Amino acid sequence: MTSIYSFSAQAADGQSIGLSRYSGQVLLVVNVASECGFTPQYQGLQTLYQEYRELGFSVLAFPCDQFGHQEPGNAQEIAAFCTGTYNITFPIFDKIEVNGPDAHPLYAWLKSEKAGVLGSQNIKWNFTKFLLGRDGRVIQRYGSITKPEALRSDIKTALAVHA
Repeated sequence: MTSIYSFSAQAADGQSIGLSRYSGQVLLVVNVASECGFTPQYQGLQTLYQEYRELGFSVLAFPCDQFGHQEPGNAQEIAAFCTGTYNITFPIFDKIEVNGPDAHPLYAWLKSEKAGVLGSQNIKWNFTKFLLGRDGRVIQRYGSITKPEALRSDIKTALAVHA
C-alpha cells in the first residue's frame, strides 16, 4: 500500500470509512487520548483545522489507550468529550492500537513510512502526529511535545503543493 487512501478505519459512530474520501487533502493524523498531559493539544488541532480546512486540510484523530490507560472511554464517550470539551469538528475515529501485533494497519504503514527519533518505528506516546501531502504520502512525523501551532509552516507548504 502506497498511500493513506488504501486504508479504511472505523468512525466513532461505527461506520467504516474509506480514507480515500480524503483524497487530494493535506492530512494530519494524530493518536489522541482524553486523559493525557497533551490533551489540551486538541484545541490547537481544532484551530489548525478551522484555519485550513477550506484549503483542503483535515485532522484525523485516532484515540488510543496504549499509553498509561489515558483513553479509557468507548467511542461515544470519547466523541462526546472531544465535542463537549474542545468543540472538535474534525473526524474522530474509533479507538485503535498503534503499536504491537494488533496495531491498526494504517499505523503500521505510517510508522514504516516515517520513523521516529533515533529510527524507532514505535509510537512513543499520545499525540504523535503524521503530516501527509495531497498525494496521501507521509511528509513528516512529529513527537508528542510538538504543539500543533508549530506545524503551521509545514501545513502551509503542503497545501501550496498542487493547490
